[in-house]
Amino acid sequence: MKHVDYFKNFLNNSVNLSQTKLETLSGRTDAIYELLKEDEDLGPLLKKKIPQGSWPQKTIINPQNGKAFDGDFMVQMVEKSEWADNLKEYGDAVYNVLHKKSPYKDMPHGRKCRCVYVQYAENVMHVDIVPFVVRSDGTQWIINRDDNEWERTDTEGFTDWMKRKDEIANGHLREVVRIMKFLRDHKNSFTGTKSVLLTTMLGERVEEWRKFGDPAYYGDLPTALLHIISDLDVWLQEQTTKPEIIDPSGTGTSFGHRWKEETFFYFRDRIQSHAAEIKSAYKEPDPDKSLKKWQNLFGSGFKEPEKSTSSGKYTGTGAAGAASMGATTINHSGRAG
Repeated sequence: MKHVDYFKNFLNNSVNLSQTKLETLSGRTDAIYELLKEDEDLGPLLKKKIPQGSWPQKTIINPQNGKAFDGDFMVQMVEKSEWADNLKEYGDAVYNVLHKKSPYKDMPHGRKCRCVYVQYAENVMHVDIVPFVVRSDGTQWIINRDDNEWERTDTEGFTDWMKRKDEIANGHLREVVRIMKFLRDHKNSFTGTKSVLLTTMLGERVEEWRKFGDPAYYGDLPTALLHIISDLDVWLQEQTTKPEIIDPSGTGTSFGHRWKEETFFYFRDRIQSHAAEIKSAYKEPDPDKSLKKWQNLFGSGFKEPEKSTSSGKYTGTGAAGAASMGATTINHSGRAG
């Protein structure tokens, strides 16, 4: 059985990142960017900021207890010819401002391969700042600090691709991605598979033609979950080696470096198990037995909504909460998102 209301309650109360935390993320990225802009050396090199990853894609979820949730944003910088032989200068320029100015100089912060990070108190959240440049042909490039190389990217193109796929899936793809990330992070399933890989593989399974023979193929969340994970399982079982996962925005960039051969085969086995569990719970005609199967998969948070809940509307990052999120992170000039 589907238990559609249980799924809605599960998303709202166990999976989705709260609107309060989204607003906190938006405010903190604004504050970081304003500090960077105010610096007399770095400020003239900055053009704008844009969100990256699960935040603009609306697939961000609640972290495990005691762990941080994270938000990434990109800062467009002027390309400097004098830094051509030492691309680390871009990240160093951002890091140096945070390293010398309050409150960030007193917070955990540092440099990673493609970003500068700031860790907030009590491990509540961290923010990754990714420098990038836009060339004269309109292409975007980030810096691989470890290899001292440029890497092609198109974060807005990826987000647009995700939006189109979500529309095909009647607004349920992003929900499926969040649920699968919940299984990975909260139930310790297929650990090691990065979000960009998971999101890309799930999105690539969503196709318009699948609705020709069955218009309700993505008709509601449990049905979309059943079909998308089943289709992913079929595709995965056809792969005899780790497949190349190419950026769907059209950059030609491969995400293959983000996992190992053994990680892929572990992921493939776990998805096969989950596909069988989802099918069994969905097809089970007895309500109590079906509920028990869903709870065995998702945990005790998969339960009936509280009777006092009046609307059940989602105010986080899913399709129903997109307008609310947009009001705080997208439509204001200069705001991340």
